[in-house]
Amino acid sequence: MKIAIIGTGNVGGALATIWSQKGHDINLGVRDINSFKGKELLKNLNTSVYSISEAVQLSDVIVISTPAVSTIEVTKSLGNTKSKIIIDTMNTIMGKGAIGYNNTTSAILDHTETNDVVKCFNTTGANNLADPKYGNQNLDAFVCGDSAKGKEIAIQLADDAGFAECYDVGGNDKFDLMEQFAFFWINLAMFQKQGRNIGFKILKR
Repeated sequence: MKIAIIGTGNVGGALATIWSQKGHDINLGVRDINSFKGKELLKNLNTSVYSISEAVQLSDVIVISTPAVSTIEVTKSLGNTKSKIIIDTMNTIMGKGAIGYNNTTSAILDHTETNDVVKCFNTTGANNLADPKYGNQNLDAFVCGDSAKGKEIAIQLADDAGFAECYDVGGNDKFDLMEQFAFFWINLAMFQKQGRNIGFKILKR
């Protein structure tokens, strides 16, 4: 799969690394190809760097992992997104997000040409994206959005990243819920001082 990673910080870098190890072609999309955070990612297999719009055009899937306050600006910079799938990993935290929106994914949908936009990989920390294994169990991931095609790809990529399951949370109306779930993890990890080495697992009986 050809994947554009827009945002090469902790989250984008973790996903780029694990997916490159699984044989996916990773196209890093950055503002300045000569100076960007995460240059070390170019040491990974199957990884190249381009301008944002070039990375998008070379890819089938676009993963956005930039600061939430930049959501609209970054989405507008993607260029032609027709027939592309967009996976949003971002969260609006303590009011810091896309102006006029409760969540980042709705803002993306309003400023791009594709309807195949889903939210995934936002409910845990970058450390868990890089390594979701805890003892003899792996963490679960979650996805939501109206796009069946987008969910199918997100679920496949969650499996490639090592998550045990990727649960379908619902449609576009669940974008807010997914961000609230993410803040629940952040609250436990940071504000309640449980640390970042915690994660969510669905148990059944």
